[in-house]
Amino acid sequence: MKKIIALAAATLLVGCASQPEEIAPQYVSSIQYQDYDCKQLGGEVARVSRRVSELHASLEKTADNDAAQMGVGLILFWPTLFFLEGGDGAQAQEYARLKGERDAIEQISVKKKCGIDFQPITPKTDKDKSANNS
Repeated sequence: MKKIIALAAATLLVGCASQPEEIAPQYVSSIQYQDYDCKQLGGEVARVSRRVSELHASLEKTADNDAAQMGVGLILFWPTLFFLEGGDGAQAQEYARLKGERDAIEQISVKKKCGIDFQPITPKTDKDKSANNS
């Protein structure tokens, strides 16, 4: 019986949603941005960055919820583990693609010496924002 429980737990651990920081960028060719001028590249990076921030928050919440459910399930009632949503879905795929687009835009921006400031992908938390306002 213990082997069955351990196997079920191991199987479900693989199915948990990933934290956004663990999602690797998907390769996107920079060729599609080579004809953009610096202003257009700045607009594209702003668009991509906004969507990345939105997805980051959503993916982080999903991963945190999966981790909490896993903890409760392992401690209290393991059959609940079968109800985990599990795995990375369409949002994670979009997030990876957008991270790749951002990398491609950055490559062209550097090549064209646009001087665009590429901020880290991880959005500021409420704690970070309140510390900056003090």
